[in-house]
Order: sequence, then C-alpha cells, then structure tokens
Amino acid sequence: MRYQGILFDLDGTLVDSAHDLYMALNLTLTEVAFPVVSRTQVLEWVGNGIDVLVHRGLSGSNEINAELPPRLVAEAQERFAGHYRALVGQYSLLYANVETVLSAFSHVPKAVVTNKSREFTLQLLENLNLSTHFDVVVCGDDGPKKPAAEPLLSACEQLNIAPQDAIMVGDSKSDILAAQAAKMPVIALKYGYNQGLDLTQFNPEYLCEGFLDIIPILNRP
Repeated sequence: MRYQGILFDLDGTLVDSAHDLYMALNLTLTEVAFPVVSRTQVLEWVGNGIDVLVHRGLSGSNEINAELPPRLVAEAQERFAGHYRALVGQYSLLYANVETVLSAFSHVPKAVVTNKSREFTLQLLENLNLSTHFDVVVCGDDGPKKPAAEPLLSACEQLNIAPQDAIMVGDSKSDILAAQAAKMPVIALKYGYNQGLDLTQFNPEYLCEGFLDIIPILNRP
C-alpha cells in the first residue's frame, strides 16, 4: 500500500461519543442553573475540545467568543470534567465496521490524533477495547489542537514516518485543515461531527460515506 502510517480522529470518526458528552453537559448546565441543551446542539458543538464544548453549552451558541464570567466558565468546566469522567464510554459506540477496518490494517502503524484530553481519550479507548490497535495517541492537552498541523506532525514523528507517507482520517473541518497544514492527504467521513458544514468546501482528497469505504483508498499502491 501507498501509506506507511494512518492517523485517525477519535470522536465522530471511530466512536459515536455524543451521548456521553450530551449527558455530562446537561448535568453541568443544570448544576450551574443554565438551560439544558438538545442532543442535536451537542452534535453541532463537538470537535474542538471539552472546554470549547462547555463554553458553547453555557452560551447556547456555536460561537466561542461569547463573553461569559471567567469564574462561571471555570466552575462549569470543572463540573463537566467530573461528570464526563464518570460517563466516558458508558453510552459510546463504535461506528459500523471500525473494528473490521482496524484489524484489516493491523500491520500498518496507526495513531489516534484527537482534541480530547489524554485522561478521557485513554479511558474511552480502553473502555471500547481500542487501545491495542494504536501505536501512538496524541491528545488535545499535549500541545496545539487541530486544526494546527502540530498534532499530526507529532504523531508522524512518534511513528517514525514522514508526513507525506501518512494519511489522516477524520470527520471535521479541523481534521481536513490540520492535514492540509501538515501536507498530508486526508479522508473525510460524512457521518461524523461536522458542525453542519459541507466538507467538500474544504477540498479533502477523499470523501467517504462510511468507514468501510476507506479500505480501497488505503490499499491503493
């Protein structure tokens, strides 16, 4: 195959984790006396890390520049972390064919590159029996988050491969832009957490309906 390594986003790509996040966010909002939000709203807000998700929940908007009292934000983020810690993986499910594809490429070095914090990433991977599939895990609290190129470049460095010899698989604008910044090809998946955006406008090399569709792409010589 053409690629010497495969990088995967986590939430919205490998795992449908929205319900865990939805439950933790509404428990948090209730405790700080803010209106609860819908699962549809949470689906639109996921993808930029937990702190941003909490901020969006408090503001009730996808915008991240809403002015909120810093003490309120800090308290809500702390409360959310506690709730999410108890819920990680409880309602999460692997997307269809994820286990099949990961097993089919067991011989290829693989990494998870996510904006989720390391604590929750490792907990989710362990709870869903995904840990053994990956040689490297790069998380949002390791440094700059996607759409910066740094997380992808760090994963390639740890896998000991050049960025141009790797491919990114993700579901969002952040994944596509990060891959483009790192000068590596990207497979965008339509089914994940794309915040309501049409991913074709960001010109990914490949756009797939389902996870199984990435196999012929990865197997190209």
